[in-house]
Amino acid sequence: MALRMLGKDPESKSGDSPTIYLDEDKDTYLVQGWKVEEGERLGQLDLPGHETVVEIPRRMVQFFLETRGGARADV
Repeated sequence: MALRMLGKDPESKSGDSPTIYLDEDKDTYLVQGWKVEEGERLGQLDLPGHETVVEIPRRMVQFFLETRGGARADV
């Protein structure tokens, strides 16, 4: 698996999270973020048992390749 880190939250106090990765083999994103555990919020999602959801700040959208000009864009 060829994971490429695209970016970390520039405002993270510890500098560790959230983080966005690109799996170049699968052409998918992996998102490290804050685990959502609040029942009220989870109840609003159609979330199958084999999936989970994490939360990232809106400012991190800049790290997704599509927002920077395509899948081959330099980040």
